[in-house]
Amino acid sequence: MKLLARSVLVLSTSVILSMTVPANSQEKARKASSESETFPGARSEAYKQIGDVALKIHIFNPAGHASSDKHSAIVFFFGGGWRSGTPKQFEQQCRYLASRGMVAMTAEYRIFNKHGTRADKCVEDGKSAVRWVRKNARRLGVDPKRIAAGGGSAGGHVAACTGVVSGFEATGENSRINSAPNALVLFNPALVVAPMPDGRLPFPKDKMDEFPERMGTTPERISPWHQVRPGAPPSLVMHGKADTTVVFWTAEVFAEKMRTAGNHCELAGYEGQSHGFFNFGKGGNKMFEATLRRTDAFLVSLGFLKGKDTVTAFLR
Repeated sequence: MKLLARSVLVLSTSVILSMTVPANSQEKARKASSESETFPGARSEAYKQIGDVALKIHIFNPAGHASSDKHSAIVFFFGGGWRSGTPKQFEQQCRYLASRGMVAMTAEYRIFNKHGTRADKCVEDGKSAVRWVRKNARRLGVDPKRIAAGGGSAGGHVAACTGVVSGFEATGENSRINSAPNALVLFNPALVVAPMPDGRLPFPKDKMDEFPERMGTTPERISPWHQVRPGAPPSLVMHGKADTTVVFWTAEVFAEKMRTAGNHCELAGYEGQSHGFFNFGKGGNKMFEATLRRTDAFLVSLGFLKGKDTVTAFLR
């Protein structure tokens, strides 16, 4: 499959942000919410409506796809510190996975710069997106028992929360339809957003002091490490060992706690790699390729994909 010429901007997930919303931000939010990203060859649907804000999910189908199929599926959530970002971040991962036979999706969710919301609403929207896919599985040609959630940085936090954090469910949705995915694919995710019991801090103290407001809730309630329990979905965590934005040890302790709880969790650490190392268009796509191969192998191991990866052909 021929790649699009444009590359995806490496999204910043700096933990430094102002919590002051400009006076005209709400008007900007309304205008921004009506603008839809465009993805040639994909189609978009609104999976959630909050007032005048319509949240879109962008769907990439396999070749020859029919609604009568029961393909595995994945929905990605972009990074940007719960503040900014675009679903275009995972466009190329979606295109590749669709070429391998998955229904691959990249979702919008509410963010601070557009909607004035905090991390709790990001997580709520993530759960709504997974529930929407499962609710519409038959129409989408998706197997409701093979739905994965993925994401990077803050989007990795959103995806992880859909799998391991309870609560934060949108009112008015059918709670009998499970909002938890069947697998997690996480790229340098924020997995610890509250102090550890031994006193370690995942971020500098001055930034941690802002987290109760920034999270929109008690940080421990929305911190994946703090909420790990038995029965969490099998997970793959890919993280740069030189990451100074979301430090590598947070991925290590998450993987360890997941395994201690009896959950399947794979951790792939990449030497010398900093935050956003996996993004398409960065560093000649060396790490994009490496993480795509690891993602493929993980999904094959779960029965979400079959056969050998086709990454080399995809990148030509």
